[in-house]
Amino acid sequence: MSRVFQVVWCAAVAVLFFAVPAMAQEAVAQPLIDLTPAFGAGLVMIGAGFGIAKIGAAAVESMARQPEAAKDISGGMLLAAALIEGATFFALIVCILGIVLA
Repeated sequence: MSRVFQVVWCAAVAVLFFAVPAMAQEAVAQPLIDLTPAFGAGLVMIGAGFGIAKIGAAAVESMARQPEAAKDISGGMLLAAALIEGATFFALIVCILGIVLA
């Protein structure tokens, strides 16, 4: 199948899939995704995981290219990961307070 046909087919299936719940809604419409503090906390954790994984992958790759600088690279990696974790915990606390105070 051509790439254009695949995209059109996926779009048609998505429209049909999401049209049924939209047509069956009651008078009070619920959003598809509630942007609650719990959703925000999940996004924060996913973002931090991706960031730390990217730092780790880059550090391992640079250590493989330059083994004599492994000690400096690992120190910088740990510092960057600690800063990401600090920002993640702050955002998580803000989201938890949003849940508690809501």
